[in-house]
Amino acid sequence: MADSSWLTSFPEMERSTMRTIRKTLDGAYKDFSREYGDFIESLFDPLLSFLIWFEKLLLSTPWWLVLIVCTGLVYVASRSAKLAVACVVSLLLIGYFGMWEDTMRTLSIITVCTLLAIVLGIPIGIAMARSNRVQAFVTPMLDIMQTMPAFVYLIPVVMLLGIGKIPGLIAVVIYAIPPVIRLTNLGIRLVDKEVMEAATAFGASRKQRLFGVQLPLAMPTIMAGINQTIMMALSMVVIASMIGVKGLGQPVLKSITNQYFTLGLLNGFAIVAMAILIDRASQAYAKRTQEHLGDHKHD
Repeated sequence: MADSSWLTSFPEMERSTMRTIRKTLDGAYKDFSREYGDFIESLFDPLLSFLIWFEKLLLSTPWWLVLIVCTGLVYVASRSAKLAVACVVSLLLIGYFGMWEDTMRTLSIITVCTLLAIVLGIPIGIAMARSNRVQAFVTPMLDIMQTMPAFVYLIPVVMLLGIGKIPGLIAVVIYAIPPVIRLTNLGIRLVDKEVMEAATAFGASRKQRLFGVQLPLAMPTIMAGINQTIMMALSMVVIASMIGVKGLGQPVLKSITNQYFTLGLLNGFAIVAMAILIDRASQAYAKRTQEHLGDHKHD
């Protein structure tokens, strides 16, 4: 009898234990956010200032100048006249349907997020490639970042920093950074050992081997990582709009809550157009980098 009563009371014991754990963790995090929230927020002030400045720059720049610069960048990266024409047509349609400002806001946050992901991600990828211990430590964290639903890690970020641009930016970077880290690590590890041995034989230092041999040879793989990071950042735009990030995501969110089919569809197409243009341009650039390295090898 004693055994069966223990079995029946087990679910209740489990629930009370879970309640205690939840209360303890929630209380500890709330205390932490009250104590250090303002200090942590102040650390991000320079980044917020840069983001606001860059957004204002894109919004205040005449549309035709933005069109020329974007088309020029796409053409330089891809060397494709078709893609440059597609860029012009896409941006003109975005302007025609009244989505220019939201597109510029989205472009500003995606650019800043990608730059931040590159600045943080490539050094972490290099550290992983140089040390198996670092790789063993970082890989599970990347797995969690990629598999954890985006809504889940929005909760602690919002509790700590509130609603606005910086929490959105942090959420986007957490979601989008794993590919650039993983592919930097992979690219450097795939560099031919014989090439590395030859560089060492010629007296190259560790730094010279990294910047002169490993990074240039790994560049196509790193570019593929950057490409994936941009795509993931763009896919996060709608979720980030839930915590106050202005851009193409907010009209999509509005259209979901109010069932505005056309509004959601047009803004969705604007996000897709940006994604396709960036994807094709960065892939073409990576391919040209690979061909360029191949030509050097043959020489």
